[in-house]
Amino acid sequence: MSSNAARILVVDDEPNICHSCVKILSKSGYLTEFALNGHEALKMLEARQFDVVVTDLKMSALGGMQVLARVKEAYPDTLVIVITGYSTVSSAVEVMKMGAFDYLPKPFTPHELRAIVGQALSQRENRIKNRQLKNGDSPSTRIHHQLVGSSPKIKKVISMVEKVAPTDATVLVYGESGTGKELVARAVHANSNRADKVFFAVDCGTLSGNLLESELFGHVKGAFTGAYQDKAGIFRQADTGTVFLDEISNIAVDVQGKLLRFLETRELTPLGSTISHKVDVRLIFATNQNLEEMVRTGTFRQDFYYRIYVYPILLPLLRERREDILPIAYHFLYQFCRKMGKAVTGFADDAVTRLTEYGWPGNVRQLRNVVERAVILCEKETIGLKDLPLLSEISDIENLFDNTPATNAALKAVKALIRQKAVARVECNFLTHALSSNDWNVTRAAKAVGMQRPNFQNMMKKHGISLP
Repeated sequence: MSSNAARILVVDDEPNICHSCVKILSKSGYLTEFALNGHEALKMLEARQFDVVVTDLKMSALGGMQVLARVKEAYPDTLVIVITGYSTVSSAVEVMKMGAFDYLPKPFTPHELRAIVGQALSQRENRIKNRQLKNGDSPSTRIHHQLVGSSPKIKKVISMVEKVAPTDATVLVYGESGTGKELVARAVHANSNRADKVFFAVDCGTLSGNLLESELFGHVKGAFTGAYQDKAGIFRQADTGTVFLDEISNIAVDVQGKLLRFLETRELTPLGSTISHKVDVRLIFATNQNLEEMVRTGTFRQDFYYRIYVYPILLPLLRERREDILPIAYHFLYQFCRKMGKAVTGFADDAVTRLTEYGWPGNVRQLRNVVERAVILCEKETIGLKDLPLLSEISDIENLFDNTPATNAALKAVKALIRQKAVARVECNFLTHALSSNDWNVTRAAKAVGMQRPNFQNMMKKHGISLP
Protein backbone atom coordinates (compact mmCIF):
# COMPACT_ATOMS: atom_id res chain seq x y z
CA MET A 1 0.00 0.00 0.00
CA SER A 2 1.37 3.40 -1.00
CA SER A 3 2.64 5.74 1.71
CA ASN A 4 0.63 8.42 -0.08
CA ALA A 5 -2.64 6.52 0.31
CA ALA A 6 -5.53 8.48 1.75
CA ARG A 7 -6.18 8.00 5.48
CA ILE A 8 -9.77 7.25 6.53
CA LEU A 9 -11.17 7.11 10.09
CA VAL A 10 -14.40 5.15 10.67
CA VAL A 11 -16.31 5.97 13.87
CA ASP A 12 -19.20 3.77 15.03
CA ASP A 13 -20.14 2.11 18.34
CA GLU A 14 -21.05 -1.10 16.47
CA PRO A 15 -17.82 -3.13 15.96
CA ASN A 16 -19.30 -5.09 13.03
CA ILE A 17 -19.93 -1.89 11.05
CA CYS A 18 -16.41 -0.63 11.82
CA HIS A 19 -14.77 -3.87 10.70
CA SER A 20 -16.90 -4.03 7.53
CA CYS A 21 -16.08 -0.44 6.57
CA VAL A 22 -12.37 -0.96 7.23
CA LYS A 23 -12.36 -4.08 5.05
CA ILE A 24 -14.21 -2.34 2.18
CA LEU A 25 -12.06 0.79 2.21
CA SER A 26 -8.77 -1.04 2.73
CA LYS A 27 -9.46 -3.07 -0.42
CA SER A 28 -9.66 0.24 -2.28
CA GLY A 29 -6.14 1.13 -1.18
CA TYR A 30 -7.00 3.47 1.69
CA LEU A 31 -5.23 3.42 5.06
CA THR A 32 -8.29 2.84 7.23
CA GLU A 33 -8.62 2.84 11.04
CA PHE A 34 -11.64 2.83 13.34
CA ALA A 35 -12.82 4.17 16.68
CA LEU A 36 -15.72 2.80 18.73
CA ASN A 37 -16.82 6.16 20.12
CA GLY A 38 -16.41 9.88 19.59
CA HIS A 39 -13.92 10.38 22.42
CA GLU A 40 -11.57 7.76 20.98
CA ALA A 41 -11.95 9.30 17.53
CA LEU A 42 -10.91 12.77 18.74
CA LYS A 43 -7.81 11.32 20.42
CA MET A 44 -6.83 9.60 17.15
CA LEU A 45 -7.37 12.84 15.23
CA GLU A 46 -5.04 14.64 17.62
CA ALA A 47 -2.37 11.97 17.13
CA ARG A 48 -2.32 11.84 13.30
CA GLN A 49 -3.92 13.38 10.22
CA PHE A 50 -6.93 11.84 8.51
CA ASP A 51 -8.29 12.90 5.12
CA VAL A 52 -11.87 11.72 5.68
CA VAL A 53 -13.87 10.79 8.78
CA VAL A 54 -16.89 8.49 8.37
CA THR A 55 -18.92 8.77 11.59
CA ASP A 56 -22.21 7.39 12.84
CA LEU A 57 -24.70 10.07 13.89
CA LYS A 58 -26.11 8.39 17.00
CA MET A 59 -23.55 6.97 19.44
CA SER A 60 -23.83 6.41 23.17
CA ALA A 61 -20.58 8.26 23.93
CA LEU A 62 -20.10 11.57 22.09
CA GLY A 63 -22.21 11.44 18.93
CA GLY A 64 -21.51 12.30 15.33
CA MET A 65 -22.69 15.92 15.68
CA GLN A 66 -19.99 16.59 18.28
CA VAL A 67 -17.34 14.82 16.19
CA LEU A 68 -18.35 16.85 13.14
CA ALA A 69 -18.23 20.14 15.08
CA ARG A 70 -14.76 19.39 16.46
CA VAL A 71 -13.36 18.32 13.07
CA LYS A 72 -14.72 21.45 11.38
CA GLU A 73 -13.13 23.60 14.07
CA ALA A 74 -9.72 21.94 14.42
CA TYR A 75 -9.14 20.09 11.12
CA PRO A 76 -10.72 22.11 8.27
CA ASP A 77 -9.04 19.99 5.56
CA THR A 78 -10.63 16.80 6.91
CA LEU A 79 -14.03 16.03 5.38
CA VAL A 80 -16.77 14.33 7.39
CA ILE A 81 -19.33 11.83 6.06
CA VAL A 82 -22.19 11.15 8.49
CA ILE A 83 -23.86 7.73 8.62
CA THR A 84 -27.55 7.83 9.54
CA GLY A 85 -30.14 5.16 10.24
CA TYR A 86 -33.38 5.35 8.25
CA SER A 87 -35.15 6.81 11.29
CA THR A 88 -32.71 9.73 11.43
CA VAL A 89 -32.49 10.76 7.77
CA SER A 90 -34.34 13.96 8.73
CA SER A 91 -31.20 14.98 10.60
CA ALA A 92 -29.31 15.06 7.29
CA VAL A 93 -30.29 18.68 6.65
CA GLU A 94 -28.88 19.68 10.03
CA VAL A 95 -25.54 17.89 9.56
CA MET A 96 -25.16 19.33 6.05
CA LYS A 97 -25.67 22.83 7.43
CA MET A 98 -23.04 22.09 10.08
CA GLY A 99 -20.57 21.38 7.29
CA ALA A 100 -20.65 17.63 6.66
CA PHE A 101 -19.52 16.65 3.17
CA ASP A 102 -22.47 14.29 2.77
CA TYR A 103 -24.54 11.70 4.60
CA LEU A 104 -25.01 7.99 3.94
CA PRO A 105 -28.24 6.23 5.05
CA LYS A 106 -27.99 2.76 6.56
CA PRO A 107 -27.91 0.11 5.26
CA PHE A 108 -25.44 0.96 2.50
CA THR A 109 -23.57 -1.14 -0.05
CA PRO A 110 -19.78 -1.37 -0.43
CA HIS A 111 -20.13 0.46 -3.75
CA GLU A 112 -22.01 3.34 -2.09
CA LEU A 113 -19.39 3.66 0.66
CA ARG A 114 -16.46 3.61 -1.77
CA ALA A 115 -18.19 6.09 -4.07
CA ILE A 116 -18.95 8.66 -1.38
CA VAL A 117 -15.46 8.40 0.13
CA GLY A 118 -13.93 8.80 -3.34
CA GLN A 119 -16.05 11.92 -3.93
CA ALA A 120 -14.98 13.35 -0.60
CA LEU A 121 -11.31 12.78 -1.37
CA SER A 122 -11.71 14.43 -4.78
CA GLN A 123 -13.31 17.49 -3.23
CA ARG A 124 -10.62 17.63 -0.53
CA GLU A 125 -7.88 17.56 -3.17
CA ASN A 126 -9.68 20.22 -5.18
CA ARG A 127 -10.11 22.45 -2.14
CA ILE A 128 -6.43 22.23 -1.18
CA LYS A 129 -5.27 22.96 -4.73
CA ASN A 130 -7.65 25.91 -4.97
CA ARG A 131 -6.19 27.33 -1.76
CA GLN A 132 -2.67 26.85 -3.09
CA LEU A 133 -3.60 28.73 -6.25
CA LYS A 134 -5.13 31.60 -4.29
CA ASN A 135 -1.99 31.80 -2.13
CA GLY A 136 0.29 31.57 -5.15
CA ASP A 137 1.86 28.37 -3.86
CA SER A 138 1.37 26.40 -7.06
CA PRO A 139 1.69 27.37 -10.71
CA SER A 140 -0.25 24.33 -11.88
CA THR A 141 -3.62 24.52 -13.60
CA ARG A 142 -6.66 24.23 -11.35
CA ILE A 143 -8.36 20.82 -11.42
CA HIS A 144 -11.96 21.13 -12.54
CA HIS A 145 -13.77 18.15 -11.06
CA GLN A 146 -12.97 15.55 -13.74
CA LEU A 147 -13.13 17.95 -16.70
CA VAL A 148 -10.41 16.16 -18.62
CA GLY A 149 -8.76 17.35 -21.82
CA SER A 150 -6.47 19.92 -23.41
CA SER A 151 -8.31 20.71 -26.65
CA PRO A 152 -9.15 24.37 -27.37
CA LYS A 153 -12.86 23.69 -26.96
CA ILE A 154 -12.59 22.13 -23.50
CA LYS A 155 -10.06 24.77 -22.47
CA LYS A 156 -12.66 27.38 -23.35
CA VAL A 157 -15.23 25.59 -21.16
CA ILE A 158 -12.74 25.42 -18.27
CA SER A 159 -11.93 29.11 -18.70
CA MET A 160 -15.64 29.98 -18.56
CA VAL A 161 -16.05 27.85 -15.44
CA GLU A 162 -13.08 29.59 -13.85
CA LYS A 163 -14.54 33.03 -14.52
CA VAL A 164 -18.09 32.39 -13.36
CA ALA A 165 -17.43 30.07 -10.38
CA PRO A 166 -16.44 32.78 -7.83
CA THR A 167 -19.60 34.74 -8.61
CA ASP A 168 -23.19 33.89 -7.72
CA ALA A 169 -24.37 34.28 -11.32
CA THR A 170 -26.97 31.86 -12.70
CA VAL A 171 -25.41 29.46 -15.21
CA LEU A 172 -27.08 27.68 -18.15
CA VAL A 173 -25.21 24.65 -19.52
CA TYR A 174 -26.09 23.56 -23.07
CA GLY A 175 -25.03 20.28 -24.59
CA GLU A 176 -26.08 16.99 -26.13
CA SER A 177 -26.80 14.05 -23.88
CA GLY A 178 -23.61 12.61 -22.41
CA THR A 179 -21.39 15.68 -22.92
CA GLY A 180 -20.87 16.23 -19.19
CA LYS A 181 -23.36 18.92 -18.15
CA GLU A 182 -23.47 17.77 -14.52
CA LEU A 183 -19.65 17.64 -14.39
CA VAL A 184 -19.54 21.30 -15.45
CA ALA A 185 -22.13 22.17 -12.81
CA ARG A 186 -20.10 20.38 -10.14
CA ALA A 187 -16.96 22.14 -11.36
CA VAL A 188 -18.65 25.52 -10.96
CA HIS A 189 -19.70 24.53 -7.43
CA ALA A 190 -16.31 23.04 -6.51
CA ASN A 191 -14.49 26.21 -7.55
CA SER A 192 -16.94 28.59 -5.90
CA ASN A 193 -17.15 30.09 -2.42
CA ARG A 194 -19.83 27.47 -1.74
CA ALA A 195 -17.51 24.51 -2.36
CA ASP A 196 -17.82 23.25 1.22
CA LYS A 197 -21.62 23.49 1.11
CA VAL A 198 -24.22 21.06 -0.23
CA PHE A 199 -24.69 20.36 -3.96
CA PHE A 200 -28.07 18.99 -5.10
CA ALA A 201 -28.59 17.58 -8.61
CA VAL A 202 -32.21 17.27 -9.78
CA ASP A 203 -33.29 15.56 -13.01
CA CYS A 204 -36.40 17.52 -13.99
CA GLY A 205 -37.19 14.95 -16.69
CA THR A 206 -38.12 12.30 -14.12
CA LEU A 207 -40.56 14.39 -12.06
CA SER A 208 -44.04 15.58 -13.01
CA GLY A 209 -45.04 19.22 -12.47
CA ASN A 210 -46.64 18.83 -9.02
CA LEU A 211 -44.00 16.42 -7.79
CA LEU A 212 -41.14 18.65 -9.00
CA GLU A 213 -42.71 21.68 -7.33
CA SER A 214 -43.04 19.77 -4.06
CA GLU A 215 -39.46 18.50 -4.28
CA LEU A 216 -38.05 21.98 -4.87
CA PHE A 217 -40.27 24.18 -2.72
CA GLY A 218 -41.46 21.67 -0.12
CA HIS A 219 -44.97 21.26 1.25
CA VAL A 220 -46.91 21.29 4.51
CA LYS A 221 -48.94 18.46 5.96
CA GLY A 222 -52.26 18.07 4.12
CA ALA A 223 -51.21 20.14 1.09
CA PHE A 224 -52.28 17.27 -1.17
CA THR A 225 -53.26 13.61 -0.98
CA GLY A 226 -50.34 11.71 0.53
CA ALA A 227 -48.77 14.76 2.23
CA TYR A 228 -48.78 13.20 5.70
CA GLN A 229 -46.12 15.50 7.16
CA ASP A 230 -44.28 18.73 6.47
CA LYS A 231 -41.40 18.46 4.02
CA ALA A 232 -38.56 20.93 3.56
CA GLY A 233 -37.89 21.20 -0.16
CA ILE A 234 -34.52 20.97 -1.83
CA PHE A 235 -34.09 24.75 -1.97
CA ARG A 236 -34.33 25.04 1.82
CA GLN A 237 -32.09 22.02 2.34
CA ALA A 238 -29.52 23.56 -0.01
CA ASP A 239 -29.47 26.96 1.72
CA THR A 240 -25.99 28.53 1.12
CA GLY A 241 -25.22 25.74 -1.38
CA THR A 242 -25.87 24.98 -5.06
CA VAL A 243 -28.80 23.34 -6.87
CA PHE A 244 -28.35 21.89 -10.35
CA LEU A 245 -31.56 21.52 -12.37
CA ASP A 246 -31.00 19.23 -15.35
CA GLU A 247 -33.31 18.74 -18.36
CA ILE A 248 -35.17 21.98 -17.65
CA SER A 249 -37.02 21.72 -20.99
CA ASN A 250 -39.30 19.24 -19.18
CA ILE A 251 -40.43 21.72 -16.52
CA ALA A 252 -44.14 22.59 -16.75
CA VAL A 253 -44.90 26.19 -17.71
CA ASP A 254 -46.62 26.97 -14.38
CA VAL A 255 -43.60 25.68 -12.43
CA GLN A 256 -41.36 27.79 -14.69
CA GLY A 257 -43.28 30.83 -13.44
CA LYS A 258 -42.65 29.91 -9.81
CA LEU A 259 -38.97 29.32 -10.51
CA LEU A 260 -38.80 32.74 -12.19
CA ARG A 261 -40.21 34.40 -9.10
CA PHE A 262 -37.79 32.46 -6.89
CA LEU A 263 -34.85 33.58 -9.02
CA GLU A 264 -35.90 37.20 -8.67
CA THR A 265 -36.72 37.19 -4.94
CA ARG A 266 -34.93 34.14 -3.49
CA GLU A 267 -38.10 33.55 -1.49
CA LEU A 268 -40.26 30.43 -1.58
CA THR A 269 -43.60 29.36 -0.20
CA PRO A 270 -44.10 25.61 0.38
CA LEU A 271 -47.18 24.00 -1.19
CA GLY A 272 -50.20 24.50 1.07
CA SER A 273 -48.50 27.18 3.16
CA THR A 274 -48.84 30.96 3.36
CA ILE A 275 -45.46 31.49 5.02
CA SER A 276 -42.53 32.42 2.78
CA HIS A 277 -38.88 31.57 3.45
CA LYS A 278 -35.77 33.42 2.31
CA VAL A 279 -32.92 31.18 1.13
CA ASP A 280 -29.48 31.72 -0.39
CA VAL A 281 -29.11 29.19 -3.20
CA ARG A 282 -27.09 29.31 -6.40
CA LEU A 283 -28.90 27.79 -9.39
CA ILE A 284 -27.30 26.07 -12.37
CA PHE A 285 -29.56 24.92 -15.22
CA ALA A 286 -28.89 22.46 -18.05
CA THR A 287 -30.65 21.28 -21.19
CA ASN A 288 -30.03 19.34 -24.39
CA GLN A 289 -32.94 21.08 -26.15
CA ASN A 290 -33.18 24.28 -28.19
CA LEU A 291 -34.89 26.59 -25.69
CA GLU A 292 -35.21 29.42 -28.22
CA GLU A 293 -37.31 27.16 -30.44
CA MET A 294 -39.39 26.13 -27.43
CA VAL A 295 -39.99 29.82 -26.64
CA ARG A 296 -41.22 30.33 -30.21
CA THR A 297 -43.63 27.39 -29.93
CA GLY A 298 -44.92 28.54 -26.54
CA THR A 299 -43.66 25.53 -24.54
CA PHE A 300 -41.05 27.54 -22.64
CA ARG A 301 -41.65 30.91 -21.01
CA GLN A 302 -39.79 33.77 -22.67
CA ASP A 303 -39.27 35.71 -19.42
CA PHE A 304 -37.92 32.60 -17.70
CA TYR A 305 -35.58 31.93 -20.64
CA TYR A 306 -34.13 35.43 -20.51
CA ARG A 307 -33.74 35.19 -16.73
CA ILE A 308 -31.67 31.98 -16.84
CA TYR A 309 -29.71 32.96 -19.95
CA VAL A 310 -27.21 34.95 -17.87
CA TYR A 311 -24.06 32.94 -18.45
CA PRO A 312 -24.49 30.17 -21.06
CA ILE A 313 -21.81 27.49 -21.43
CA LEU A 314 -22.00 25.35 -24.58
CA LEU A 315 -20.38 21.92 -24.27
CA PRO A 316 -18.67 20.48 -27.35
CA LEU A 317 -19.40 17.02 -28.72
CA LEU A 318 -16.72 14.43 -28.00
CA ARG A 319 -16.06 13.94 -31.72
CA GLU A 320 -15.32 17.67 -31.96
CA ARG A 321 -12.35 17.28 -29.62
CA ARG A 322 -10.75 14.01 -30.66
CA GLU A 323 -7.45 14.87 -28.98
CA ASP A 324 -9.27 14.50 -25.65
CA ILE A 325 -10.66 11.00 -26.31
CA LEU A 326 -7.59 9.08 -25.17
CA PRO A 327 -6.91 11.17 -22.02
CA ILE A 328 -10.56 10.75 -21.02
CA ALA A 329 -10.38 7.00 -21.71
CA TYR A 330 -7.32 6.72 -19.46
CA HIS A 331 -9.10 8.75 -16.79
CA PHE A 332 -11.95 6.23 -16.78
CA LEU A 333 -9.51 3.32 -17.02
CA TYR A 334 -7.74 4.31 -13.80
CA GLN A 335 -11.09 5.00 -12.13
CA PHE A 336 -12.54 1.56 -12.92
CA CYS A 337 -9.30 -0.28 -12.18
CA ARG A 338 -9.31 1.20 -8.67
CA LYS A 339 -12.98 0.35 -8.28
CA MET A 340 -12.65 -3.26 -9.49
CA GLY A 341 -9.18 -3.98 -8.12
CA LYS A 342 -7.72 -4.75 -11.57
CA ALA A 343 -4.23 -3.94 -12.86
CA VAL A 344 -4.93 -2.91 -16.46
CA THR A 345 -2.24 -0.43 -17.49
CA GLY A 346 -3.40 0.94 -20.84
CA PHE A 347 -4.75 0.42 -24.36
CA ALA A 348 -3.18 -1.59 -27.20
CA ASP A 349 -2.59 0.11 -30.56
CA ASP A 350 -5.65 -1.44 -32.22
CA ALA A 351 -7.85 -0.29 -29.34
CA VAL A 352 -6.42 3.24 -29.51
CA THR A 353 -7.22 3.42 -33.21
CA ARG A 354 -10.80 2.27 -32.68
CA LEU A 355 -11.36 4.63 -29.74
CA THR A 356 -10.00 7.71 -31.49
CA GLU A 357 -11.64 7.11 -34.88
CA TYR A 358 -15.12 6.23 -33.63
CA GLY A 359 -17.85 8.92 -33.85
CA TRP A 360 -19.14 8.67 -30.23
CA PRO A 361 -22.81 9.63 -30.70
CA GLY A 362 -23.29 9.12 -26.95
CA ASN A 363 -20.35 11.42 -26.15
CA VAL A 364 -18.38 11.09 -22.90
CA ARG A 365 -21.04 8.98 -21.19
CA GLN A 366 -20.80 6.38 -23.96
CA LEU A 367 -16.99 6.37 -23.73
CA ARG A 368 -17.27 5.81 -19.99
CA ASN A 369 -19.56 2.80 -20.49
CA VAL A 370 -17.27 1.33 -23.15
CA VAL A 371 -14.18 1.65 -20.94
CA GLU A 372 -16.02 0.19 -17.94
CA ARG A 373 -17.00 -2.91 -19.93
CA ALA A 374 -13.51 -3.18 -21.42
CA VAL A 375 -11.98 -3.26 -17.92
CA ILE A 376 -14.42 -6.05 -17.00
CA LEU A 377 -13.54 -8.11 -20.09
CA CYS A 378 -9.79 -7.49 -20.18
CA GLU A 379 -7.67 -10.44 -19.06
CA LYS A 380 -4.29 -8.96 -19.96
CA GLU A 381 -2.24 -5.91 -19.03
CA THR A 382 -3.65 -3.80 -21.83
CA ILE A 383 -7.10 -3.41 -23.36
CA GLY A 384 -7.22 -4.72 -26.93
CA LEU A 385 -9.76 -4.55 -29.73
CA LYS A 386 -11.41 -7.77 -28.54
CA ASP A 387 -12.23 -6.00 -25.27
CA LEU A 388 -14.24 -3.37 -27.17
CA PRO A 389 -17.03 -5.57 -28.62
CA LEU A 390 -19.63 -2.82 -28.36
CA LEU A 391 -17.64 -0.61 -30.73
CA SER A 392 -17.14 -3.54 -33.09
CA GLU A 393 -20.88 -4.26 -33.07
CA ILE A 394 -21.73 -0.59 -33.64
CA SER A 395 -19.23 -0.35 -36.51
CA ASP A 396 -20.65 -3.50 -38.08
CA ILE A 397 -24.17 -2.07 -37.89
CA GLU A 398 -22.99 1.21 -39.43
CA ASN A 399 -21.37 -0.74 -42.29
CA LEU A 400 -24.65 -2.57 -42.86
CA PHE A 401 -26.42 0.79 -43.11
CA ASP A 402 -23.94 1.89 -45.79
CA ASN A 403 -24.46 -1.19 -48.01
CA THR A 404 -27.71 -1.17 -49.97
CA PRO A 405 -29.16 -4.70 -50.49
CA ALA A 406 -29.75 -5.66 -54.13
CA THR A 407 -32.59 -8.17 -53.59
CA ASN A 408 -35.53 -8.65 -51.26
CA ALA A 409 -33.86 -11.75 -49.76
CA ALA A 410 -30.72 -9.73 -49.04
CA LEU A 411 -32.84 -6.96 -47.49
CA LYS A 412 -34.48 -9.46 -45.13
CA ALA A 413 -31.09 -10.90 -44.17
CA VAL A 414 -29.63 -7.43 -43.45
CA LYS A 415 -32.68 -6.43 -41.37
CA ALA A 416 -32.40 -9.63 -39.32
CA LEU A 417 -28.67 -9.07 -38.76
CA ILE A 418 -29.17 -5.44 -37.69
CA ARG A 419 -31.91 -6.52 -35.29
CA GLN A 420 -29.70 -9.27 -33.85
CA LYS A 421 -26.70 -6.99 -33.33
CA ALA A 422 -28.81 -4.15 -31.91
CA VAL A 423 -30.45 -6.50 -29.39
CA ALA A 424 -27.04 -7.88 -28.38
CA ARG A 425 -25.75 -4.36 -27.76
CA VAL A 426 -28.78 -3.44 -25.63
CA GLU A 427 -28.47 -6.67 -23.63
CA CYS A 428 -24.76 -5.99 -22.95
CA ASN A 429 -25.55 -2.48 -21.72
CA PHE A 430 -28.40 -3.88 -19.62
CA LEU A 431 -26.15 -6.46 -17.92
CA THR A 432 -23.25 -4.09 -17.32
CA HIS A 433 -25.49 -1.43 -15.79
CA ALA A 434 -27.27 -3.94 -13.54
CA LEU A 435 -23.99 -5.39 -12.26
CA SER A 436 -22.19 -2.08 -11.72
CA SER A 437 -25.26 -0.68 -9.91
CA ASN A 438 -25.25 -3.61 -7.51
CA ASP A 439 -21.53 -3.83 -6.67
CA TRP A 440 -21.04 -6.78 -9.07
CA ASN A 441 -23.25 -9.05 -6.97
CA VAL A 442 -25.06 -11.33 -9.46
CA THR A 443 -27.87 -12.30 -7.09
CA ARG A 444 -28.63 -8.70 -6.17
CA ALA A 445 -28.35 -7.53 -9.79
CA ALA A 446 -30.75 -10.23 -11.02
CA LYS A 447 -33.27 -9.36 -8.30
CA ALA A 448 -32.99 -5.64 -9.06
CA VAL A 449 -33.92 -6.12 -12.72
CA GLY A 450 -36.63 -8.71 -12.04
CA MET A 451 -34.85 -11.79 -13.43
CA GLN A 452 -34.16 -15.27 -12.06
CA ARG A 453 -30.49 -15.65 -11.19
CA PRO A 454 -29.90 -18.60 -13.60
CA ASN A 455 -31.42 -16.65 -16.50
CA PHE A 456 -29.30 -13.63 -15.66
CA GLN A 457 -26.17 -15.79 -15.52
CA ASN A 458 -27.00 -17.40 -18.84
CA MET A 459 -27.28 -13.99 -20.47
CA MET A 460 -23.89 -13.07 -18.98
CA LYS A 461 -22.34 -16.22 -20.48
CA LYS A 462 -23.97 -15.52 -23.83
CA HIS A 463 -22.21 -12.14 -24.02
CA GLY A 464 -18.95 -13.20 -22.37
CA ILE A 465 -19.38 -11.02 -19.31
CA SER A 466 -17.54 -12.22 -16.21
CA LEU A 467 -17.18 -10.70 -12.76
CA PRO A 468 -14.12 -8.53 -12.05
